[in-house]
Amino acid sequence: MRLDKYLKATRLIKRRTVANEACDVGKVTVNGKEARASYEVKVGDIIEISMGSRPLKVKVLNVSEYATKDNASDNYSVIED
Repeated sequence: MRLDKYLKATRLIKRRTVANEACDVGKVTVNGKEARASYEVKVGDIIEISMGSRPLKVKVLNVSEYATKDNASDNYSVIED
């Protein structure tokens, strides 16, 4: 699944267009490297989002096309620094 679609499906970023723009300006990294919106997300990837006052770092646990509001957070785990 594309990175921008994953961020939207898991509700890490509210809209896909915002996720796409965040990737374009370098606010999203995967495994320590700036990632484009077209990056194919895989289980085990570490995604870091630098929007707002503090960055969010998550590990991908599952890649599913659709996630409901209740189970969206089952697709990732937050990594504390």
